[in-house]
Amino acid sequence: MRLMTTALALILVPNGILLAETYDVDVWADNWFEMRVNGKQVAEDSVPITMERSFNAESFSFEAEKPFIIGVVAKDFKENDTGLEYIGTRRQQMGDGGVILQIRNASGKTVVVSNDLWQCQVIHTGPLDKSCENESNPVAGEVPCGFEASDEPDGWDMSGFDASDWAQASVYTAAEVDPKFGYDEIEWDVDAQLIWGPDLEQSNTVLCRLSVE
Repeated sequence: MRLMTTALALILVPNGILLAETYDVDVWADNWFEMRVNGKQVAEDSVPITMERSFNAESFSFEAEKPFIIGVVAKDFKENDTGLEYIGTRRQQMGDGGVILQIRNASGKTVVVSNDLWQCQVIHTGPLDKSCENESNPVAGEVPCGFEASDEPDGWDMSGFDASDWAQASVYTAAEVDPKFGYDEIEWDVDAQLIWGPDLEQSNTVLCRLSVE
């Protein structure tokens, strides 16, 4: 687990109005995440997604003035657009994802947790047919190994973006995700939940956002 900190806690203007506050964050992701605030990256998973069993926990801090938008890019490892891993070996399979986070303010109060209040959009889904994982020579884009992929929408992690057609985050239990390596090192808020796209195996890249008022 890596710890990053910042020095400045609060910024005040002459009339005493609070402009910015420091927030402490814990994130566990399978396999990889990037977190942005108002479109600016504040953290990236320190373990490369290409490393086997790369899921881990990260703790870091950022500063922001309310209201602000949190954007999380979460990825499960895939070797190619089939969405499979360990291709050509006995371990060939669809991977599965999951991410959980909590954010505390300067006083230590939990102010944000991952739950179904977040809105998420899947930008890579594959394979569209789960029987693809049993193919001896899976080829992305060929039946049964079809996939769907799109770019990140412009400005999705900033205020003013219309996410009204985005789905709510899907919530999963620890038994469904089976989190390891770092998950148990964090004392999670009772309300923090594991979230992902609509399918733990087929949803490979997920964008999730939340407006913090």
